[in-house]
Amino acid sequence: MLGVQIFGVKNSQAARAAERFFKERRIPLQIVDLKQRPLAPAEIRRFVDKFGWDAILDREGRSFSDAGLKYLKLSETDFLARIEKDPLLLHLPLVRAGKLLAAGKDETAWKAMAEELSRK
Repeated sequence: MLGVQIFGVKNSQAARAAERFFKERRIPLQIVDLKQRPLAPAEIRRFVDKFGWDAILDREGRSFSDAGLKYLKLSETDFLARIEKDPLLLHLPLVRAGKLLAAGKDETAWKAMAEELSRK
């Protein structure tokens, strides 16, 4: 049985909710703490291609506001560099199960992932 990867930060309630959701269903998981290991640009690109920048950037979050990003127009490269330094700019957790992806606390997507994984 394949598992899921949860990209988040340790003190995030949403990341803990994702972890609990998959553990309750006995789905193997790998938790990646983005403060310890930044997300690779190719991994970010995978989520951007699926959801778009507006869905994965936490524009209402404190980190976004504190960085002054509400008023700046940045290139994709600049966003990638900033995300690497501050993962809280993202709408976390980002969850991946093979080709299935979810951004933020999205239990509907998590259920679809759990069902897909249970079929394999």
